[in-house]
Amino acid sequence: MTQQPPRIVGLSETAPNRRRGGDLRAMLTPTTVGSTSGFMGLAIVEPGDRIGEHYHPYSEEFVYVVSGRLEVDLDGDPHPLAPDQGLMIPAYMRHRFRNVGDTEARLVFHLGPLAPRPELGHVDTEETPDAQPAGVSS
Repeated sequence: MTQQPPRIVGLSETAPNRRRGGDLRAMLTPTTVGSTSGFMGLAIVEPGDRIGEHYHPYSEEFVYVVSGRLEVDLDGDPHPLAPDQGLMIPAYMRHRFRNVGDTEARLVFHLGPLAPRPELGHVDTEETPDAQPAGVSS
C-alpha cells in the first residue's frame, strides 16, 4: 500500500471557484494532496451572496460554520446556521447557502466518499447569475 506524505495547503495556494456563487476553495483534494476518500475546503460568502442550489449524488457533505450568519435551504426548507454549528447534508439532498448577515461568512466543507469522476460530484439545480467562471477573481 502506497501512503501519501502529509501536505499542508494554504488558502492562498488555491484558486477561487465562483461558478456557483461565493468563493469556494477546494484545498485538500485528490489533486492537491492525493486524498482517496473525500475532499475538504473553505467557502467564503459575502453579505447578500449565495452558493447556488445543487446536490451531490455520491457524497455526504459535512459543513462547519466558522464565521458569519448563513441560511441553508435543505430540499427547499430554510434553516439558520451560526458560527460554531455543524451540519451533515445527506447525498441527493438539494442545498443552497445564503449569507443573511452584514459580514463575510466562512464555512469549512468536507465531502465523502468521492464521486467516480469529479464532473459527477455536483449536480446544479439552479443557475447563479452573478457567478464567475472557475479561477476568475474579482
